[in-house]
Amino acid sequence: MSVVGFDIGNENCVIAAVKERGIDVLLNDESARETPSVVCFGEKQRFIGAAGAASAMMNPKSTISQVKRLIGRSFTDPDVQNELKMLPFETSEGQDGGILIKLKYLGETHTFTPVQIMAMLFSHLKGITEKNLEMPVLDCVIGIPSYFTDLQRRAYLNAAAIAGLKPLRLMHDCTATALSYGIYKTDFSNSGPTYVAFVDIGHCDMQVSIVSFESGHMRVLSHAFDSNLGGRDFDEVLFSYFAEQFKENYKIDVYSNVRACIRLRAACEKLKKVLSANPEAPLNIECLMDEKDVKGFIKREEFERLASGLLERISVPCKKALADAGIPVGKIHSVELVGSGSRMPASTKLLASLFGREPSRTLNASECVARGCALQCAMLSPIFRVREYEVQDSFPFSIGLSSDKGPISAGSNGILFPKGQPIPSIKVLTFQRSNSFHLEAFYANPNELPPGASSKISSSTIGPFPGSYSEKARIKLKVQLNLHGIFTIESAMLMEDHIDDCVRRDNAYPERDKMEADSASFGSSTKLANGDDDDVTMAARSLDDSVNGATKNNAGHRLEIPVTEDIYGGMTDAELSEAKEKEFQLAQQDKLVEQAKDQKNALESYVYETRNKLLNTYRSFASAQEKEGISRSLQETEEWLYEDGDDETENAYTSKMQDLQKLVDPIENRHKDVEARAQAKRDLLNCIVEYRMTVNSLLPEDKESIINECNKAEQWLRERTQQQDSLPNNANPVLWSSEIKSRTQDLHSTCKRILERKGSP
Repeated sequence: MSVVGFDIGNENCVIAAVKERGIDVLLNDESARETPSVVCFGEKQRFIGAAGAASAMMNPKSTISQVKRLIGRSFTDPDVQNELKMLPFETSEGQDGGILIKLKYLGETHTFTPVQIMAMLFSHLKGITEKNLEMPVLDCVIGIPSYFTDLQRRAYLNAAAIAGLKPLRLMHDCTATALSYGIYKTDFSNSGPTYVAFVDIGHCDMQVSIVSFESGHMRVLSHAFDSNLGGRDFDEVLFSYFAEQFKENYKIDVYSNVRACIRLRAACEKLKKVLSANPEAPLNIECLMDEKDVKGFIKREEFERLASGLLERISVPCKKALADAGIPVGKIHSVELVGSGSRMPASTKLLASLFGREPSRTLNASECVARGCALQCAMLSPIFRVREYEVQDSFPFSIGLSSDKGPISAGSNGILFPKGQPIPSIKVLTFQRSNSFHLEAFYANPNELPPGASSKISSSTIGPFPGSYSEKARIKLKVQLNLHGIFTIESAMLMEDHIDDCVRRDNAYPERDKMEADSASFGSSTKLANGDDDDVTMAARSLDDSVNGATKNNAGHRLEIPVTEDIYGGMTDAELSEAKEKEFQLAQQDKLVEQAKDQKNALESYVYETRNKLLNTYRSFASAQEKEGISRSLQETEEWLYEDGDDETENAYTSKMQDLQKLVDPIENRHKDVEARAQAKRDLLNCIVEYRMTVNSLLPEDKESIINECNKAEQWLRERTQQQDSLPNNANPVLWSSEIKSRTQDLHSTCKRILERKGSP
């Protein structure tokens, strides 16, 4: 088994794997450490990753990128609509309000959800990993933005399941970065916690976390974010600037041409990188559109002036993270700057001014999330032994739960899991019911969510109850904010208490359902993941003693009640199974096309190789008639390959190969048998010499028998060799190496029988 961490970026993906010597970032088929997050549909197969990025220009409307921005989101979300305007593929609204991606494939119109596209990307990364590690991949940890909602987290789990992966954890990007930073640090102060700010400016978003480090322990104090501020937004500033310039200077409207937009955006991204190291930079694109070459030029000061509004936004999540953590800026020991969009000098200067210290770049900006995820996977997996290190993450949103009697909360604020709650966390709730009831989970404060995100999470039905019960029957519910940051109702138990106990509880809490106990609230660690934490075990045991049927204890009976969860916008089991089947069919189609390509390449190579051998290696072994026939067949096959056979099935190429081999194999066999025949002769003669040397110690009759057998074999070889030597190379041999080998074996058998006779020394 393997231990793997995936960082699924909006632009690129990174795979890290744990090996005995440490963490390795795996290379893709192009020997690159980053794989583009692109899925492109060709005429007959999909191109994913680097191949998809290379095909994007040829098939812009069938190329899906930046799917991370679409997964688990509503089609009518204003932010989603802004995203779709920048993307060339066709979309529509699904029945559940989600996004459907429409494209042409195999001559038909297909629709895919962002979850299915993400699953294709996961499958590709899984294939790269298995090829590198030469073993199956199942367990993994996947990095996600801290601002992902419950639905988006579930969508990632579904995409991984479709791809045949089993995520042990969905880990916040900054938490993974902090783990890859803190686990190797040995210089933390013993006098108290060390506070570090992690600022991750990615391709499409910005995330900030304040993390407390102590020896063997890290705790995330706060998460803050701007989900619409990343490197691509700065690219877009340059894009708009040059699009306006080209309209004025060259009379071309870049926005009207999809390919021109793609090329200009790619050029602007490169230009931004040049400006990070130079005070000015030129832009040159050949034949951008309307057969016009374009040129441009910009200084860094001008770029920073144009992007001033974006630069000002960088400080907002930083200040919010500090406020939520309750840590004054003076206590921040270090500021770690990571992410693909973090290299601009202006952003570094702004952060230095805000935190009062120069940001550090001790981590690899593009690989730290994947490395942290791989480390966490090693902690959660039994395969590797990792030194004890506790990772306590927190949740950035407040979650509420309500029943028909009103909100259920730990206090008077109507919140069940408050913002900053450690994950995973478990709470046990008590209800007084006699039949089925419903619960609604929701985000209690919509202002904490990214713009346009729905505050609804799920609707659950508790019941039906077995038999009939009075109002005095109590229901104990265990609710969890799990390791992925997903809210679930883990179990429901019907408690038949003593009457006096129930009356007392009714008098104490007559107006609404109450939370009986905050059973467990804890951070993830290696110890916890393996179920060795005493508190957690006791909390779970208090409910799970009666997993199979009813049991008795001092308080009365316990009976498990079914819980049915309906996730708003989530996939049903049937939809998940259908998506798995569709992905399997698409993968089979890709496999067939690849096999056909491989067979076509093999046939093409065979044609060129045979033609070359016919002029050199096989020249003396083929008759003039054979040469003419083979040359004609090779020419016909070559013409077929570049005309009618350019796009055929694997069987068609295999059939052509077999037809050629029927003509070429006799000549190849003659050539090969020359060397094989010489070796077989040497082996037979050596055998004859060896047996002649053993006869001196034998009985006279045995000695005579062996000498006779050796003489017969030698005579046979001499006669047949003379016959063979009289033939030209282009004639079929009268003496094959296989015949000589057979004669050698016969001699061995006969002589061995003689030597094993009774009485022979």
